[in-house]
Amino acid sequence: MITADHSTEDKEAPLREDIRFLGRLLGDTLRQQEGNDAFDTVEHIRQLAIRFHRHDDLAARDQLEALLAALPNDHTTQVARAFSYFSHLANIAEDQHHLRRARAHALAGAKPREGSLEMAIARAQEAGIDAHGFSDFFAQAKVSPVLTAHPTEVQRKSILDCQWEIARLLDARDRNELTPDEMQEDEEAIRRAVLTLWQTRMLRRVKLSVADEIANALTFYDTTFLRELPQLYNRLEDHLALIVPHWTKDELKPFLHPGSWIGGDRDGNPFVTADVLLAAVRAQSRKALSHQLEQLHRLGAELSLTASLVDISDALKALVARSPDHSPHRDDEPYRRAIAGMYARLAATAQQLDELEAPRHPVGTAEPYANAAEFAADLDVLHGSLINHKSTLLARGRLRHLRRSIAIFGFHLAPLDLRQNSEVHARTVAELLAIACPGTDYLALDEAARIKLLLDELATPRPLTAPSVTYSTETQSELAIFHTAGQIHQRYGRASIENVIISKASSVSDMLEVAVLLKEAGLLRPLDHALDVNIVPLFETISDLENAAEVMDQLLSLPLYKQLLDSRGSWQEIMLGYSDSNKDGGFLTSGWALYRSEIALTAIFARHGVRLRLFHGRGGSVGRGGGPSYQAILAQPQGAVQGQIRITEQGEVIASKYANPELGHRNLEILAAATLEATLLPRVFDNPPPEFLAAMETLSASAFSAYRSLVYDTPGFEQYFWESTVIAEIASLNIGSRPASRKHSTAIEDLRAIPWVFSWAQCRLMLPGWFGFGTAVAKWKATRGEVGMQLLCRMNREWGFFRTLLSNMDMVLAKSDIAIAERYSELVSDEALRRAIFPRLKAERQAAIDALLEITQTNELLDSNPPLKRSIRNRFPYIDPLNHLQVELLRRFRAGTTDEKVQRGIHLSINGIAAGLRNSG
Repeated sequence: MITADHSTEDKEAPLREDIRFLGRLLGDTLRQQEGNDAFDTVEHIRQLAIRFHRHDDLAARDQLEALLAALPNDHTTQVARAFSYFSHLANIAEDQHHLRRARAHALAGAKPREGSLEMAIARAQEAGIDAHGFSDFFAQAKVSPVLTAHPTEVQRKSILDCQWEIARLLDARDRNELTPDEMQEDEEAIRRAVLTLWQTRMLRRVKLSVADEIANALTFYDTTFLRELPQLYNRLEDHLALIVPHWTKDELKPFLHPGSWIGGDRDGNPFVTADVLLAAVRAQSRKALSHQLEQLHRLGAELSLTASLVDISDALKALVARSPDHSPHRDDEPYRRAIAGMYARLAATAQQLDELEAPRHPVGTAEPYANAAEFAADLDVLHGSLINHKSTLLARGRLRHLRRSIAIFGFHLAPLDLRQNSEVHARTVAELLAIACPGTDYLALDEAARIKLLLDELATPRPLTAPSVTYSTETQSELAIFHTAGQIHQRYGRASIENVIISKASSVSDMLEVAVLLKEAGLLRPLDHALDVNIVPLFETISDLENAAEVMDQLLSLPLYKQLLDSRGSWQEIMLGYSDSNKDGGFLTSGWALYRSEIALTAIFARHGVRLRLFHGRGGSVGRGGGPSYQAILAQPQGAVQGQIRITEQGEVIASKYANPELGHRNLEILAAATLEATLLPRVFDNPPPEFLAAMETLSASAFSAYRSLVYDTPGFEQYFWESTVIAEIASLNIGSRPASRKHSTAIEDLRAIPWVFSWAQCRLMLPGWFGFGTAVAKWKATRGEVGMQLLCRMNREWGFFRTLLSNMDMVLAKSDIAIAERYSELVSDEALRRAIFPRLKAERQAAIDALLEITQTNELLDSNPPLKRSIRNRFPYIDPLNHLQVELLRRFRAGTTDEKVQRGIHLSINGIAAGLRNSG
């Protein structure tokens, strides 16, 4: 399994060599484990797929179909595993190459790279930002990547561990000059890891649970967040002290930290209950405390300072006096004795909070810490004593890392968001009101009457609920969630749950309903005008985005709500839905509606004197708002990034960004750097003239019409979608913890956005990432001619938003394959329906490509991104066979084959295609 040679720059040679090397090891493993016939079959399939892809060879297509049709079910899983694992190995090689290039850049003493904090700070300094300006930014900054579960892609930890071992060994080969013996040992170790990978089950045998998703997400704290975030802060503080004149702050407050939805996101997921919520917070807390216990133990081993050689502070003497460590062996080692006492307290804390046994038995009993701040205060005592007694260098080691870690992660690890659909909140409040106030039909009221009733309820501390009343199952479940959130606050602190998100928010009453439910749980205190969590509307559809500013204007005009916001520092978070707005109105209109909504919201918030924090609900794919994070943040309208931003991260994107600690560090830094630049230098990146805005308005209207005409107005399109993609199998094969649809229907309106976009990616059509653009540009050109096209070219050169939009579409179109998509269309049982729809898709895709190339003034897709172009070219020979195999397996499964190997092959192919495309979900 060796990729073809491609002439390219010398700097890409190590990447090609790594891909060849890993492909050879996988091929050897396949031959050794499954035999020569299996190896030959895989190679034959690969060669035919290459001919079919590169030369549109109809004879190759016929041979490929015949070969796959004759393939026994037992062999289909071998083929699927072979190509899936190659995609994963190629990912490892590419990630390693990115790190290799970054090191080469640093070793050459080159200028800081775009997306680095060094570059962002330098740009800000050039624009006149001084120490005061930087201090203000970091004092109020908040940057949070929020991990969310993905119903179609969660790798087992065993697989991730194998992949990490291969990456580690490749990195060792790259960094160190190995002797021949060492090189042979390293290759054998990689072979061993590849063999382990081959012999490890890729898929879970049982339905994925929320607990599985929680456990999977926590692995990225081990690899990246707990390790790299403290280091990022330390480097940033050192750089600011070195480069910014008059910088006086020794330590920055935590502003960059991950969040999570996993275990708190109930929208469409009946398996997230109050018990699951508590289990999720407890699992996170265990991870944080386990890390801190281990680091504290290691710190004690390192700080062997003797009182006969160093002085200590009075505060440290007090810590030593309280320590239960009375060993004569440590009688003259004050730091170790103090740390032993701290370890005993931390161990007691872990036992009390989470029933977690410390990995090492403490030296004695001690009172648990009341909260993370108490533990941090003890660490500060160690720090202060070292600083004041000629041991600053020691304070900058593990202690600095641990102090930063507790400041970021506390005892709770990460804030867990709650999310539920507005319709559920409305039904819950309606039931409470109907029982508490007989004759009240809340759902029958108009919006004005609902608002009045809810405001009256919020003005009184009287609860609506009564312990003697039995409520419906749904209402009991919702109340239990909020009451459990209150208990979690008391146990783990308010940082453990900070946000309650309302899906499908469209009105002021949607917000006030949640306020009423929070009041029932004691999380909103009317007499104190205090709110303990953020109430966050999620505007998702095109119409909701268009109305968002009006809704928020009305809400912020309510004195009661404004008082509640004052208790939250006058910050209001708004979540914007990229996924559902795309499914509702198409790629171009979704992007434009989001941009316009941000402009309108920024103006409304400025008028009300309230600070805006935007939470971008982006997925991995472009159809769900994906694409490079740096460019996406800089492409926001002026004033939309006010030092604070939250962004969802999910699916295969989490693994690609955070499974490798160095890449994770780089991706976290990118988020911080982009937020700094977008806040302090907004006009550099987004300052469109009126003619740009008018052009986008026209293009959006045409694209929206084309998209809605196809997806919602074409008879039979729903059937075409369900039969020409893998959506039915995603829904039926127990892939993921939540249903594919919010309701028991096949309607596209009810379908969750993730499987909608993911299914189009699997069949390589990628429809949500481009459909409608070709028609829109064709209409524009027909009415405005070459002058109009010159304007679009200028927009691409001068407007970050438009350029990012086209760049993302460029990537999607390059990863699509119309010939493969046609093979999926043949799965549609109604031939007339297939002939009516597929030619439309094919023509629109070509129109999009033609329009894109003309506007960007390039000859081929991805001409402006050679590294990605090479990456895709290298990957197609291994992704394409999985698509062809998936088509064959879908035929068998839908024909009634009950063989479990066929179902497993479909799931394997789904996993492999997603891994190969890297941002498909």
